[in-house]
Amino acid sequence: MKLKNICLGALALSMVSGFALAGALDEPDNMAPFFTDAGMKTMKSEADFKAAWASTAKDKQDTMMKECQDAAMSKPHAEFCANLMMYAGHK
Repeated sequence: MKLKNICLGALALSMVSGFALAGALDEPDNMAPFFTDAGMKTMKSEADFKAAWASTAKDKQDTMMKECQDAAMSKPHAEFCANLMMYAGHK
């Protein structure tokens, strides 16, 4: 019985921590304006990317920029972060 409780506790902890690790770059609503397709595989042109960035709320901009500057958070979003740094500039 103790083993079952330990396993359930570990599963619950992993699920909770998994949600905690999701950031602004993992939110489809935040990322969709920067892509041309629903699957978010093709990024918009430079002008459209800049326009999408300009229309993004300041708090989201700050969070996205911070996550792009964190190597671990930005790795799955390397192409997006490279464009963000190039087009939106460093803060």
